[in-house]
Amino acid sequence: MRARPITAGSSPSSASDSPGEGRLMLHFEPAEYAARQAALDAAVAAEGLDALLIFAPESQFWLTGHDTFGYCFFQCLVARPGQAPVLLTRSADLRQAQLTSTIGDIRIWKDAADADPARDLAALLADLGLPATARLGVETDTHGLTAQNWLRLAAALPRARLEPASGLVSALRLVKSPAEIACVRRAAELGDAAYEAALPLIGPGADEAAILSALQGEIFARGGDYPANEVIIGSGAQALLCRYASGRRRLDAQDQLTLEWAGVWRHYHAALMRTVAVGTPRPRHLELHAAAEEALLACEAALRPGAVMGDVFAAHAGALDARGLSSHRLNACGYALGARFSPSWMEREMFYENAPAAIVPGQVFFLHMILMDSDSGTAMTLGRTSLVTEAGAEPLSRLPLALDVR
Repeated sequence: MRARPITAGSSPSSASDSPGEGRLMLHFEPAEYAARQAALDAAVAAEGLDALLIFAPESQFWLTGHDTFGYCFFQCLVARPGQAPVLLTRSADLRQAQLTSTIGDIRIWKDAADADPARDLAALLADLGLPATARLGVETDTHGLTAQNWLRLAAALPRARLEPASGLVSALRLVKSPAEIACVRRAAELGDAAYEAALPLIGPGADEAAILSALQGEIFARGGDYPANEVIIGSGAQALLCRYASGRRRLDAQDQLTLEWAGVWRHYHAALMRTVAVGTPRPRHLELHAAAEEALLACEAALRPGAVMGDVFAAHAGALDARGLSSHRLNACGYALGARFSPSWMEREMFYENAPAAIVPGQVFFLHMILMDSDSGTAMTLGRTSLVTEAGAEPLSRLPLALDVR
């Protein structure tokens, strides 16, 4: 079985948010995509690779605009230095690629009981003139390539040199272009508006479902996107959770509500986190909030060009441990953000002890101060997204850091 080639058509002359008159749904100008292609060509060539097999959806989106959740199946974008990329995907994603991307060569693997898209990929690589012994970089650190499909890939390319290369596109995506920064700023505006829409609904007797609806609905109403993972909402004992859990409840007269959400624009995320005290805050709430605010500001002061991500974590741990809160904090205090796809809006680069990644202008990071005191059942969180500039961290949210009490 061989993948069928399909021509996607000519590239648009300019970016467009709607397909009208045959124009593609691209969110950036052609020159932006050309610059990204040139940067990736240089990176692939510098690694001595014959081609890069791109499985991560955010990598495909960054390079070509391809926008789909079809990566849950086998979907690979083949990038060769100096050549236009070629996509191998299912028929269900053909028009998705034609409408949302710059890809001009789309190959389809056919759904069947004996389907093996890795074999189709091997045939495609041969069609492109790549030798059976080619040195191929593979994005392995992605939900776009399951372990089963990796085994199929290795079996279909037994003579090829398959080398993990997840960091190539990821490193290029880490520093945002001016056009990307504009998307992040818009996402930050949506995140602030979402909280301001939800906050008036929070109070004794309030329904978490209504709060969540207002929060996410405001982002949709302003033209934003789904976040790459569920919004975190939890009250009472569930306010101490750092993940979404199914089931809504009504707030008690004395309660606490933790929210972690993101404004999302063209898949670019600007995350925020807050714990709201309902009724009269406990003394522990006030104590933990003061610690979280101190730690957040210390982290933002450390988030500057010339530092490394471990320096920021050291500021986080230093501020909280000095208050005797080491057992209540996490072992990481944030991560890079960008255009991401389900199941997570987190980038690969995180703030943890001795994290070596360098901080440079143009990066975007979410800093979260999470304090969960299980002994007293008290939750406190405080987080916002910052852009790294030449002068240091620029918080992108205009929301105050004061504890909200409803």
